[in-house]
Amino acid sequence: MTNEEKGMGKGLLIGIITGAAVGSVIALLYAPQSGKKLRRDIKTKSEDFIDDADKYISSTKKKASQFINEVKKKSELLVADAEEMVNDLLDESENILSEAKDKVEKYIKKSKSTLSKESEAIKNLLKDEKEIKKT
Repeated sequence: MTNEEKGMGKGLLIGIITGAAVGSVIALLYAPQSGKKLRRDIKTKSEDFIDDADKYISSTKKKASQFINEVKKKSELLVADAEEMVNDLLDESENILSEAKDKVEKYIKKSKSTLSKESEAIKNLLKDEKEIKKT
């Protein structure tokens, strides 16, 4: 929730409470009653509004706390999933690297063997050519 949304929520709550209180006071003032009864009614209504506001604030805090806890749980699950994915990718990368290394080593051994055979064949040809020239 952004700061702007929080400010709008607070403003709305204050507006509702203030409007209800002012409306109740005006209704009581226009009702034909004695001064004592009017003051008692105003006091009772203001206590009712304060109780209602406290209940609303308490309920809002509870809902916000539940929302925060849900967000924390979901973010923890997302982090755990991301860690698992990263570990899987690392394992897969290590396997690919190991396979590539094995293939390169086999290719190098094969190339060395082929090179050794070819160089031996060239040496033999050169020997044969020397002997032919001697004769």
